[in-house]
Amino acid sequence: MSNIPSLIKFHSKSQMLELAWNDQASKQESAEMLRVLSPSAEVRGHGVGNEVLQFGKKDVRILKLEPTGNYALKITFDDGHDSGLYNWEYLQDLCANTDQHWQAYLDKLSHAGKSREAAQIQFKSVD
Repeated sequence: MSNIPSLIKFHSKSQMLELAWNDQASKQESAEMLRVLSPSAEVRGHGVGNEVLQFGKKDVRILKLEPTGNYALKITFDDGHDSGLYNWEYLQDLCANTDQHWQAYLDKLSHAGKSREAAQIQFKSVD
């Protein structure tokens, strides 16, 4: 199976990245999933046990997709994150195992008492 996708299509309204490899049916990955599972050191940390749980990213949006050579995509998100290089093998794994990756992420959020929702800041006027 080739690692180079035969289809890369971004649906800006739904914020879904559609990918396919060869004759396989295409799969769609949400901006949120791509953001929280970024392969960057900022998310993965520098070694096992140093991962940084991403939360509050439910409404994150993709601003830009840039090919990096013939091996990866660089994705820029509206929260400023742009340091992850999503190589074809990693994207193929995300597409093939979406449900498992997503459930593992939700389990980590629950265990940490965190939410997918962005924090709401309340301002009070003080006299």
